[in-house]
This record gives sequence, C-alpha cells and structure tokens, in this order.
Amino acid sequence: MCGIVGFWSGAVRPSVPEETVGAMADCLTHRGPDSRGVWCDDEAGVALGHRRLAVVDLSPSGAQPMTSSGGRWVIILNGEIYNYRTLRDELRALGCSFRGDSDTEVLLAAIEEWGAEAAIARSAGMFALALWDIRERRLYLTRDRLGEKPLYVASTAGGILFASELKAFQRHPAWEGRVSHAGLHEFLRYGYVPTSACVYEHVRKVVPGTIEVYQARSEAEITLSRVVTYWSARDVVTAGAGNRLATPPSALIDDLDSVLRTVIGEQMVADVPLGAFLSGGIDSSLIVALMQRQGGSPVRTFSIGFDVPDYDEAPHAKAVAAHLGTNHTELYVTSREAMDVVERLPAIYDEPFADSSQIPTFLVAQMARRHVTVSLSGDGGDEVFGGYNRYAWTERAWRKMGVVPMALRRAAARTMQAGSPEFWDVVGAAVGRVAPSLRMRTYGDKVHKLSRLLQLTSRESMYEEMISSWSIPSRALHGWSSGVTLAAARPWPSENLNFVEQMMLADLTGYLRDDILVKVDRAAMAVSLETRAPFIDHRVVEFAARLPYDVKVRGGTTKWILRELLHRYVPAALVERPKMGFGIPLHVWLRGDLRDWAEALLEPARLKNEGFFDPEAIHAVWGAHVSGRTNALPQIWPVLMFQAWYEAHAGASSGNPAALRA
Repeated sequence: MCGIVGFWSGAVRPSVPEETVGAMADCLTHRGPDSRGVWCDDEAGVALGHRRLAVVDLSPSGAQPMTSSGGRWVIILNGEIYNYRTLRDELRALGCSFRGDSDTEVLLAAIEEWGAEAAIARSAGMFALALWDIRERRLYLTRDRLGEKPLYVASTAGGILFASELKAFQRHPAWEGRVSHAGLHEFLRYGYVPTSACVYEHVRKVVPGTIEVYQARSEAEITLSRVVTYWSARDVVTAGAGNRLATPPSALIDDLDSVLRTVIGEQMVADVPLGAFLSGGIDSSLIVALMQRQGGSPVRTFSIGFDVPDYDEAPHAKAVAAHLGTNHTELYVTSREAMDVVERLPAIYDEPFADSSQIPTFLVAQMARRHVTVSLSGDGGDEVFGGYNRYAWTERAWRKMGVVPMALRRAAARTMQAGSPEFWDVVGAAVGRVAPSLRMRTYGDKVHKLSRLLQLTSRESMYEEMISSWSIPSRALHGWSSGVTLAAARPWPSENLNFVEQMMLADLTGYLRDDILVKVDRAAMAVSLETRAPFIDHRVVEFAARLPYDVKVRGGTTKWILRELLHRYVPAALVERPKMGFGIPLHVWLRGDLRDWAEALLEPARLKNEGFFDPEAIHAVWGAHVSGRTNALPQIWPVLMFQAWYEAHAGASSGNPAALRA
C-alpha cells in the first residue's frame, strides 16, 4: 500500500518538476512512510512521485517509480497484485528474469510481455497505478475492479494532475480547487461523494475496472484519448445471474470454501506482520477462521470496545477469538476518546465524508497498526452475499404496503412520527423483552424511517430513501441545484436479476465502492496500515454472481451460504445475533459534549456568509435534533462534515475562502 502522485503538464510546467512532484508525494507520507521516489521526463513534461509502505520485498529492488527491464515503461503502483507469484512463474517460463521479489516488478514484466491492457486484466488485486510509455508517450491510469484503491484526476490549464488523495494537488502551481455544485449536491444526498462526482470542479475519479489512456494532442493540450473497460461489476453480476450454478447447496458451500481459501492464502502473503479485524460478526469471523486454518501460527486479531453497552461488540469478538485460538487484542475506548477523533476527520478524509462509523474504523486501525502493518477485513460480505436487513424484508414489505391505500399509509406514518425516537426506544425495549428475536438497536430511528417509507410510491424510491441522507438535497442548499444524480443512473430494471439482487448490485457499485471502501482506505492509511478485503476479490464476486438467489437470502435469512460455511468452524451460538453494524452514539454526543462544536459550524451568519446551505432549513433540522423530537443524525452529520472540511481546506488553494465557492 502506497501513495502515488504525478502530472503531465502542457501549457503550465513547474520550473523544477522534481521539487513539485516531490512536494506532492510528501503530502502522502502517511500512505507510504518507508521511502520516497520521483521520476521525471522533462522533455515530455511528465513527473511521477511515490511514497512507499513496504509490504512485499522490503529491499530497494521494490522501490518506485520503477522502470521496466527493457527501458520502455515506468510505473507507480499503490496496492498489491495478489496473484503475482503465479504470473511470475508463467513469465519465467517465457524467459523473463527478475532481480527482486516485488509484485510491481512482475507487473512491469507482464506489461512488457503482453501489453498494458492485457497485463492489467490478468492481475488480481487491489491497486491504482500510473504507467508511462516512454516510447509512445502515452499515460495509462487505472484502478482495480471494485475500487479499493483511490485515484483522482484533475484537469488544469493544458495538463492533468493525478494522485491517491486530493491534498496532493494543493502543491502544484496549476491547482485552483473550487467546490463543485454537483459534488456537494450528491454528498448531501448520500453522505459521500460518488465516483461520478467530486467535491472540486474539474476533478474526477478513475472508474474502477477501467484503464484511461492519455495522449498529447499538442504540446499545450493533454487529452483522454480512450477508456478501456477491462472488468465491469454490472456485466459480471448480470451475466452470472443468467448462468446460475445448478450444484446442490452443500457442494456450493464446499466450492465457496475453496475459492475463499485460495484468495485468503494469496492475501496473507506479506513480508511484514499481518493480522485481521474481528468484530465477532459473520463476515470477519469467517475470514479469520479461514486465515487460522492456513496460518502456521495464531492469527493476530483486533477489536475495539466502547463504554456504551448497546454499541459494544468486543465481547462477541473475544468469544470468537477464544474459540479459534487467535492472538487477540482488544482496546476499550471511552466516548471522550472517540469524540476526540472528530477534529481529525477533515485531514483524514480530504473529501467530505459522513459515515459516522469512520470514527470507530479509525480507532481500530490505529490500534492494529501498533502490532501489524497489514490487516484483513470482512468488508464486502454484505453486498456480495446479501447481508443487509433490507435485502430480507424490502420486497416482502413492498408487497404488503402496495395493497394498502396511500391515505391509510400516510395516517400510519403520522402516528409513528408523533412519538419521538426515545419514546419508540422504550416501546422497542419492552417488545424485545417479550420477543427477544425482535430486539434491535436504535428501534426509534427505525420506526421513524419506516414512517417515511410508508409514503413512497415504488420499490425503487424505497431503496433510494433507505440509502439517502437528504432525499431532496436542494432543500438544504442555498440556491444550488444539480441535475446530475446517482439515483437517476440506477440500473432499474436489470436483466436476470430480481429486485433484491438489483439492490445488491447498486450497493456493490455505489455504497460499497464510495462509502465502505473509502472509509476503510482513508482511516487505515492515515496510520500507515494496509487493509485487504477477500470478499471483494473479483474471483469471489464472480463466483457469488452465479449462486442461486436462495443460497444468499433464504427464507428471510441473509448471507445464508456464508453462515453455513462459518458454522463449520465456529458454533452458531457464538455468531448468530441481530446485526449491529459498526456504530457509535454520535446522535447523543451532538446533544451533549459535541454540541458547542456543532453549533459553531452551524452558526446562521456563518452559513449565510459561506453561501452553501440555507440557514433556516439547517436550523430547523438541528433544532429538531437537539430537542430530541427526532434523530436527525443522517441529515445533520453530512452538513457538519462539509462545514468542518470547508473550515480546514477553504484557504488551502489560494488563501481566499471565496475562491472555493467561485
């Protein structure tokens, strides 16, 4: 895991490109604290910079930027090529030799042998890279299939900049950095900025599974000449659903076991200490169980606990760790320690980001980094194998709701909204005592969300409501609007897929890619920790795409096949419990210890002067939240995260906050 930066300058070239790209790279020292490298082609105006977190081949032979043995190609790579040993054996059979043992050197040899596009398509891993073809003067930018590793591209006067994180652009003289209307609009809707947008104008993200090829149209103009799609999640899922496996369920479980063992075995290759996050839930427990079966010594596992019982999963993780015999470390943090992370968030996520589980994610990464350099996680299990509760009940709920007249649904919604979340929490606690299977956290919030769902007119709008922070962002914005919405691009309907599978696909290409993976990458990289996610290896996704629907969601049971496989290694009693998520009581803290911080960011005169948000609309939501009438965290946290980001970054480009609004 590393940080990559670079530029291809046309009309505006730094006088000393080595110093400029070096300064850009140094912004990403947290991503690669072990070494720094730069490479420049002064005649072409190309500069590449790299910060290295050494994980495989710790020697100087793994340093980057790296030039191919034939001298044609120069590469900077962030991530890992997991199947590099298999590729290396094949290349050696073709006569290639290697001076070291790095995956980057193998990838360069593959590019020389098979060409850039074919070599990338044959690589299994998580990566973002820039590749410069010295002979043809072409620049290739690409990301892995699911988007684990980030890569931003900024268009400037006559050239382009690219980097793993936005903060690196601030060190280039051509960078301006103005807030994008469309980017803010989409951030407010979802709590993250999707791949199709960016918080800054003239900046975008390379789409996962694609290769962008740039050429110089003239000395003063660099253009994107073509985009090659080498892998598409939508195509894979749709094609898989049209070619379902007819194998009996027990054999499918065996096959999944085999696929995961192969993938996890590759992901356990490292020349530095390695471990895994363990929450005690289905996904992380299965990853750790399979790691433990392959490792020669106990796996290092990590979990954190909180001093708030309803949000504390540490006892569950400890029980699973004890059963599997891992070398387990847990850290209990106080509410104050968790709240202290809030001030660091704008620096960690230098694009606004508002998934509140970013706080515990950072804390567990920070704790794990004291012991290991690489940590595997269970991320992606929900999206690939059907784990979210909404997958089990959305279709069933819509069928029941659809036959109820809208007038009755609206009346029921008003009744639900008449009680505060706290009132419904008391009701839920009473129900849970009588029927333990119905016990759930944040019962009141779920009742209020259901009240909104009752008033919707389609399954598609129900899904959008469930994943949206602000369903209509323009209500919060001051005179801003955007016709570009992620919702408008949803693949409704999709061939061969039922509606639940369509939701899973939308999550795989949206929520997972732009929320979960961003959250984990930035939090872990802030402390120089590499994370790996076996469930979203493309071979696992391709296998899961062909599974019959009822082995993923069966009779209301989510992730059925993962549960059945896990029960071979861990007793069901240790892992079967209501889904908790990875949360903190942030909504309560905003009414207490964090209230002064929040109100300073939401001060009406400040909002009016900055010109992004409608002060009246924001304070109506804030007032309802602090009074306890509703839990408005999904709406207010994105506003606070944007405000905190703006405060931290407003003067970074020009020293003039207004420049970001222009």
